[in-house]
Amino acid sequence: MLLGLSAAILVVTLAAALVDIRTLEGVPVWAKPAKFALSFVILFATIAWLEARLSPRWRDGWLLSATLAVMGASLVAEMGYLMVQAGQAEASHYNYSTPYHAFMYTVVMFVGALVLVAGIGVYGLAAALDREADLAPALRLGVVLGFGLSFGLTVIVAGYMAGQESRFVGLPSAEAATIPLLGWSAEVGDLRPAHFLSLHAMQALPLLGWLVDCAQVRSGRIWVAVGAILYTAATLALFAQALAGRPFIAL
Repeated sequence: MLLGLSAAILVVTLAAALVDIRTLEGVPVWAKPAKFALSFVILFATIAWLEARLSPRWRDGWLLSATLAVMGASLVAEMGYLMVQAGQAEASHYNYSTPYHAFMYTVVMFVGALVLVAGIGVYGLAAALDREADLAPALRLGVVLGFGLSFGLTVIVAGYMAGQESRFVGLPSAEAATIPLLGWSAEVGDLRPAHFLSLHAMQALPLLGWLVDCAQVRSGRIWVAVGAILYTAATLALFAQALAGRPFIAL
């Protein structure tokens, strides 16, 4: 259900972008809601994929049912605020202009994001404990490590971002270059590349595990573990690079 809701929200935000051409800081006002909606589609598609492979005892149990309900509430709260702000051509993130905006950003959106990443961690734990799950050995490890890293690394990177006054480390110029499509700064440090990697460990490592299983590689779990170490190192390296004020790619 949450995958369908996310997809519907994505369609609405894309439709809004076609008729509302206003910009905010040089970016279409509906770009951020659309990006978040796409992220939710990917998130809940991944969770739906995993749920289909869990045993009925876990899939229909109270823990995952409660987790999904709370994640759904966070989806509605976050996307609702993002879309309201887009409709008013006002920033949603780092907006402390009024007590209301400060509360929505520092409390509602922060708690919502924390609930979502905690939910990812719960599903990773379920994959680890459900011995009847339809998961081959390397794939299971990829899910457990991928979901676990998405939780842990996102808490580190996004937690730091939330406490700052900007996603940038440094002050980009008015005509600063950005990386096409992604919009990341190509002039100063930008925390979003590390945040992107942290969020998508839950897709990258299960994919690695699946490939290893399909190839019937010997000691496949070791390959997944090594992949997880390298993925963590890459994420933390991008985080350190941004903190040093250096762009992901200088243009």
